[in-house]
Amino acid sequence: MGLNMKRVLFAAVGLIALAGLPAAAADLPAKAPILKAPPVEVWNWTGFYIGGNGGYSWGRSDTDVSFFNTATGLPIVTPAGSIFTSKFDLNGWVAGGQVGYNWQTGNWVWGIEADFQGTGQDGDATFLCAATATGGVCLPGLTFLPAGVTGTTLSLSQKLEWFGTVRARAGMLFTPTTLLYVTGGFAYGSLKTSGLLSGFTANGAAVSAAFSNSDTNGGWTVGAGIEARLFGNWTGKIEHLYMDLGDFDNTVAFAATPTIGAHISSHVTDNIIRAGLNYKFGGPIIARY
Repeated sequence: MGLNMKRVLFAAVGLIALAGLPAAAADLPAKAPILKAPPVEVWNWTGFYIGGNGGYSWGRSDTDVSFFNTATGLPIVTPAGSIFTSKFDLNGWVAGGQVGYNWQTGNWVWGIEADFQGTGQDGDATFLCAATATGGVCLPGLTFLPAGVTGTTLSLSQKLEWFGTVRARAGMLFTPTTLLYVTGGFAYGSLKTSGLLSGFTANGAAVSAAFSNSDTNGGWTVGAGIEARLFGNWTGKIEHLYMDLGDFDNTVAFAATPTIGAHISSHVTDNIIRAGLNYKFGGPIIARY
């Protein structure tokens, strides 16, 4: 075979190979497109929040009354039948608002919260410095006992007007959007105490002395609750607080006669159950993959 013939054969083979390339390429599998995961919304508890709450409270006033002689300043040893101590309820609705800040570290959430509440909590009680056959120390000046008279009485009513707390919170995430927490800190509140002291003058005439006083006192509170994301930036919570506001003291006495008065000391505690709604500023974190 001559040289020219070989060149012709090689050229023919090359043309045939080139002609088959498109068909071979068409038979190759197509490259799959790269799919990216959609953005994922990740809830994070860190940030400021503000909200409102409402519920019911079961309060208690542990009140002791000591009667005294206003002329001498000495305490009166009350006779048998006297009523000088009472534990009465201060129950009613509570409603208010709260503001706070949370820090999330892994599955732990730390925070601080302050709240202020108005209340409809109130209660009342009656105390008695009992009379003896001739009046006695509880009816000073009397030498006889008027018909139907049982002694010098004190009618007392109390109302927890408002209270507030400043508390630390610490909790663990049950799920990324559900928080179980404990809380505790400082509590303060205003108690309005009103009363009517009723007795008799030396000649048997009825006399009374009224008073009304509002005092603010500080104490402490502890509690626990659960809070969960509802939708968007909104969370809802249910919590219980026990609150101790300490002692509130008052005094009432007749202006002149009879020479008797009463010191009043009330220790106020409270059990609060409330539900709340919070709005968290800042929104969730958008994670992109």
